[in-house]
Amino acid sequence: MSLNELKRAVCEANLQLVREGLVIQTWGNASAVDRQRGLVVIKPSGVPYDQMKPQHMVVVSLETGQVVEGRLRPSSDTPTHLVLYRAFPQVGGVVHTHSLYATAWAQACRPIPCYGTTQADYWFGEVPCTRAMKPEEIRRDYEANTGHVIVETFRNRDPLQQPAVLVASHGPFTWGRDVHEAVHNAVVLEFVARLASETLRIRSRLQPVARPLLEKHFLRKHGPNAYYGQK
Repeated sequence: MSLNELKRAVCEANLQLVREGLVIQTWGNASAVDRQRGLVVIKPSGVPYDQMKPQHMVVVSLETGQVVEGRLRPSSDTPTHLVLYRAFPQVGGVVHTHSLYATAWAQACRPIPCYGTTQADYWFGEVPCTRAMKPEEIRRDYEANTGHVIVETFRNRDPLQQPAVLVASHGPFTWGRDVHEAVHNAVVLEFVARLASETLRIRSRLQPVARPLLEKHFLRKHGPNAYYGQK
């Protein structure tokens, strides 16, 4: 994929977040990485979505974070995206939103337990929540440290088996093999966050789904012997 094609893909991903109702105002961002060139394409900071075009996307160095192409400033969350790309080599796209239900769980500083097969189809268990950031982490290099607490949360997790995280008191990040998949996971995350909220409203005390059912639903779509869908 050429750099111009990647810009178009990233612009479309950002606009799709609006169409899916996951972003209002300028509250969100999507990016993609070109690992061969060592470049990340991300939306500009604070630009209204209805004015956004592919040529407005900003290109930064994956290694240094320096702008290498574009006249606008990159998203203020760029350092978080860079940390995730460096830590998760399988990831090709990252999305951050403040979608209503997923952000509510993040503000409650609670992971989203897997209560049923809908979530099990996409996450191998819960959607984790990070620890609270320390005052010094907030005061200094806040956005990069946001990425570091996400990476810390995934120390013993596979980021492609659990392609989302809730940053405590902040909001959700999702990712995927490309930016399209990252947006798809953001849409699914918001649905399962709402579903969990409604489930607990009906029955406030509930155990997560049984492990055999979790494994069956996740592995039939994502395991080495997956059989869901068409070949």
